[in-house]
Amino acid sequence: QVQLVESGGGLVQAGGSLRLSCAASGSILSINTMVWYRQAPGKQRELVAVITSGGSTNYKDSVKGRFTISRDNAKNTVYLQMNSLKPEDTAVYYCNARSTPPIWGQGTQVTVTS
Repeated sequence: QVQLVESGGGLVQAGGSLRLSCAASGSILSINTMVWYRQAPGKQRELVAVITSGGSTNYKDSVKGRFTISRDNAKNTVYLQMNSLKPEDTAVYYCNARSTPPIWGQGTQVTVTS
């Protein structure tokens, strides 16, 4: 089974940028939909961005225009470029493959200070 490993999280000031990566241990060509979720302390996990194998994307309203999801099937990697970060973006960010069964990474912490 494919495993997912997120990286790129860290501590950044408001207005800054981070690029998250989700590296798969195997091919993601057969996985139509890849998703980034996040979970802030005391809150439920929420969907942030979605990308299909065809390149269609969808975003949580609060990140539209600031975040960009992309995928490189040749590198078996999904990215989340996050710009104009806000303190409310602070969370653990998880990569998810909508396969059967679904696959989750271990998460990467993003902390945005004001």
